[in-house]
Amino acid sequence: MADNDIKTMAEKTIIADLITQGIPTFTPSGPKASEYERSVATANLLYRFTRPACVVQPETREQVAQVIKKAKKLRVPVTIKCGGHSYAGFSTTNEGILLDLVRMNKVDLDVDNNLVTLQGGALWGHAYKALVNGRHNGIIINGGRCPTVGVGGFLLGGGLGPFTRSFGMGCDTLKEATLVTADGRIVTVSDENKANSDEGKLFWALRGAGGGNFGVVVEFKMYLSHLQNEEGLVVAGRYTWFPNPAVEGAMDEFTRTMEQFYTTSWPDSITINSSWLCDLKQQTSSELKLGVRFLVYYDGTKSDFDALISDKVQQKDLAKQLKRRTLAEKSTRFLHETLASQWSEETIKAFPSGTETAHKLYSSFVFKNDASRIKSVISIIRQEMAAFRREFAGESGLLQVTWIHSGGKASAKKRSETAFRWRDCTYHAYIMLEWQEKWLEMDMRGFLQKFKEKLRPFSMMGCAAFINFPDAALQSNASERVYYGNNRQKLQRVKQIWDKDNFFQWNQGVRLPQPEANKTANSMSAKAATFNAKAAPMSLISGEGLLSTSSFGWMSESNSVSPQPSLLNDDGEDGSLGDEGEMVDIDEQMLTDVYASEQWDSFDHPAASGKINYSALGRGIIDLSNLGF
Repeated sequence: MADNDIKTMAEKTIIADLITQGIPTFTPSGPKASEYERSVATANLLYRFTRPACVVQPETREQVAQVIKKAKKLRVPVTIKCGGHSYAGFSTTNEGILLDLVRMNKVDLDVDNNLVTLQGGALWGHAYKALVNGRHNGIIINGGRCPTVGVGGFLLGGGLGPFTRSFGMGCDTLKEATLVTADGRIVTVSDENKANSDEGKLFWALRGAGGGNFGVVVEFKMYLSHLQNEEGLVVAGRYTWFPNPAVEGAMDEFTRTMEQFYTTSWPDSITINSSWLCDLKQQTSSELKLGVRFLVYYDGTKSDFDALISDKVQQKDLAKQLKRRTLAEKSTRFLHETLASQWSEETIKAFPSGTETAHKLYSSFVFKNDASRIKSVISIIRQEMAAFRREFAGESGLLQVTWIHSGGKASAKKRSETAFRWRDCTYHAYIMLEWQEKWLEMDMRGFLQKFKEKLRPFSMMGCAAFINFPDAALQSNASERVYYGNNRQKLQRVKQIWDKDNFFQWNQGVRLPQPEANKTANSMSAKAATFNAKAAPMSLISGEGLLSTSSFGWMSESNSVSPQPSLLNDDGEDGSLGDEGEMVDIDEQMLTDVYASEQWDSFDHPAASGKINYSALGRGIIDLSNLGF
């Protein structure tokens, strides 16, 4: 029997079994196909045709355990979905089971014991609602910026939020996690486990590298955090600064201001995120036209905030606007209204409907804020935004570079204390490219490739990225070093303990300890053998030029790219390649249209229905029903 026939038979068997057991299971042609469609829909058109064999929406941890046991026995792959926000499409799949935890979204707030318990499918909006409804001013759940982000993916990747600088990474306030392991057991691990026990090692790994690697986390227990000001106030605001390039010296002043802004030593009580924006819809005669959007969070009084801005921001108009466009308000009002409005674009884009669907590409970086590094990074961003406007003149698209403020209390723990490694960085940054017309994909990918090749050497270790802002083009044998640095070997040993058969396998996941033969294989063919279809279709592997080494600022001796020791020596990481061979990522342009085209081969278009908005599927023939199709 052919492998594909065996796979199809296994999928049909498990679907029938799960339905018989009363576990909510949906297929594209089943009686409740609308549930299937809602679950697989995505706002990123790169993944618009992804169609798993079925969607399973368990309601209890016991049902999750049943799914995992059956799937492992039948060798049916499982992809876990919480909020569905993965920048690299890792919460979508074109095979097996999409395990959507959407029905497990309960939040229990225990203020007396300073704890909150959240089910694995909860979104941060569910968590914040519990604080708002109880009018618990001054109490903070150390969660995400966007209310539609899933609790699970956020915490398991480390968790970078509006109060990270005040309270640490989200995973630093995690007390306990309950998960279903690869053998179907329900296991609880916590900060009370001894560090050298199997449970203690797993708890360590879950705090920064837990997403899809060791099991399905069905419940989190977190410590509550408390604002330092007695009134329970948050000073928050939003301002977008558009310097006028027509004014002589304005752009030079802008550059100096941003260099000073990013190199400033801010107190832990303040977080200022910023996004550089180059929107092609904004017509301008100057290729230098750009804007920076500032989002402010401060644990203190408005008068103290104003004094801080006056002291730290030298550009008078920017300082004036940051003070003018901020407001002190009760923390519950901040969670209910301000946080949602600050990230309204992110929230809207999370829903796969209407004109908000678009093609999106991402790549992330981890920056310290020494002056030489920041100056170089800002210069590159300005140059690339000017190039973007020139190269895509007349098109519709957006280039955004977002800097998420870190450091502060996030840097208090040692790098080895949790799986999250990049504690002493100051900014986690990511590039986002967004466009509508599918014909632009190759050019957009080519632009991103060149952009990130220029920025990558300035990231910590010359390659570091944040797993919560993943880059789909990272090769599997590079991703562990990029996301976890020197913590990767310990993570592999934890994987050996808790998932020795590698059931929870995906291309950028934690691998089992690698045999010596694999470590010393440096040929391109050996690297291609580790490539997984979940990053890009296997049909690309045989093509020449698939793998690129130029994205990294340091290479093997045979590569002509020069290292930058002035940037890398102070990162405290093992920057050498050792016996793992060259680090590689996938040539962006080789990925052009491969996701959609291969997904299309197995795509069965759903029947037309007025209950579902199908615009995320590409606005095809189904949308022409009024013409008789």
